[in-house]
Amino acid sequence: MNGLVFDVRRSQAATLDGSTEVEQSTSFKHEVQDPQCSSFTSRDQRCFHEIIFACDDKPKLLSQLTALLGELGLNIQEAHAFSTSDGYSLDIFVVDGWSHEVDVLRDALRRGVEKIKYKAWPLVQSMPTRTGHELMEDSPPADFVQIPADATDVWEVDPRLLKFERKLASGSFGDLYHGTYCSQDVAIKVLKPERVSVDMLREFAQEVYIMKKVRHKNVVQFIGACTRPPILCIVTEFMRGGSIFDFLYNFRGTFQLPDVLRIASDVSKGMNYLHQINIVHRDLKTANLLMDDQVVKVADFGVARVKDQSGVMTAETGTYRWMAPEVIEHLPYDQRADVFSFGIVIWELLTGKLPYEDMTPLQAAVAVVQKDLRPIIPADTHPMLAGLLQKCWQKDPALRPTFSEILDILNSIKEAVRSSGHQKRHSGRSYSRQRRSG
Repeated sequence: MNGLVFDVRRSQAATLDGSTEVEQSTSFKHEVQDPQCSSFTSRDQRCFHEIIFACDDKPKLLSQLTALLGELGLNIQEAHAFSTSDGYSLDIFVVDGWSHEVDVLRDALRRGVEKIKYKAWPLVQSMPTRTGHELMEDSPPADFVQIPADATDVWEVDPRLLKFERKLASGSFGDLYHGTYCSQDVAIKVLKPERVSVDMLREFAQEVYIMKKVRHKNVVQFIGACTRPPILCIVTEFMRGGSIFDFLYNFRGTFQLPDVLRIASDVSKGMNYLHQINIVHRDLKTANLLMDDQVVKVADFGVARVKDQSGVMTAETGTYRWMAPEVIEHLPYDQRADVFSFGIVIWELLTGKLPYEDMTPLQAAVAVVQKDLRPIIPADTHPMLAGLLQKCWQKDPALRPTFSEILDILNSIKEAVRSSGHQKRHSGRSYSRQRRSG
C-alpha cells in the first residue's frame, strides 16, 4: 500500500477521558512486571499494545486494518479513526491478545500490511469513439470501465449532454451534483480522477451493473453512466427532498409515528424487491434514503452486491454505526445484514439521534460485537414497533425477519395505531410540513 506506515508499542490502555485502565481500576489492570506478558493469562493481567497506522486515505482502509488485527488474534479494546480534508488518515488501536515480543508483533504487522495492496488506477488519455449500442466487453478494456452486460438496454451517457448546476455534497473520493440531462433533473455522482483506485473502480462497475437491473418505485431510478475516462459518473433521478439523514441532522426535522411507519414501509418495499432479485445493499442507512413527493427511495449501491448461489458473503463493508455484527466480524452473511441496518434506521426515525452518538464509529462497532450493544428504545415507542426493532437487530441473523415479514408487521402496526389513536408527538419541523413547503 502506497504511503502506509505504522508503529506499535506497549501501552496502558487509555480510556475516553484520557485516564488509564490502571487509574480506572475497572475491567482491566495493566501489569508491568513482565515486559513480554508471556505468562499473563487472566483477564486482569492483559498486556496492551498501541498500534498506529498513517496513510493516504482509501476506501475500506479502516476495515482492512481491523481485519488484519483480527487475523493476528488481537482484540480491539479501543479505536480512534481520524481523516483530513486533504485525504490522509490516522488510525489508532489499543489491543490485547499478544503474548510475544513487540518486535514479533511488528514483523507480523509488516507482513500483513504488505498484503494490503493499493494501486492508483492510471487514467487513459486516449478515448476512442464508440456507439452507445456496443457491449462493453467487446471493446478495448483499457479505455473504459468494463460493466458486465446482461441486457441490450442503452445506458451510456454522453457527458456533453450533462449540465452541472449545483454541488450537493463532496467527499474524499467523489462529488454529488444537481444537474440536468436532456432537460431532465438529475443527480450526478462523479468520481474524483485523482482519487480513483482499483477498489473504487470495481465498486463503480458493480454499482452501474446493479442499478441498471433495478426498476422499483421505492428504489432511486438509474438513468445512465459515463464509463470512459476522464469522466466517471453515475446519473440518477433527482430527489428534491434530499436524504433523511440531512432532514434529521442538518435541518433538525422530526417524524411523527405515521410518518415513521410510512417511511418504514417504503424502505421495506424497496429492500424486499432488491432481496427478491438477490441484491444485498450492504450500506442501508438514513444517508442512503432519499425523499420526494411523499415517497422514500433506497439509493447508493456503491457497495451493494448480487448474492451468489451460496447465499453468503464474507467481505466486510458498510458503515459501522449501522453495520450488523456478523459483518463487523467478517463472518459469512446474507440479506439479513440489511435487516439489522433497517432496525437502526427505524430507531433513528423515532429518536432523531445518531446511533451511538457518544462513541466513535469503530468504538460502536466493537461494542456491538463484544457487548451486544444496541440503541435504547424510547419508553413511549409503540410496543409492536419496539418489538419489531428488537427482532431486526437480533445477534443471530436467522432470528431476524425478512422484509416481506416486516411489511406484514408494519401493516399490523398501522392498523393498531389507527384503532388506538397512538401517535407519538414531536416538537419541531415535521415531515409532512417539510414536504408541502418544498
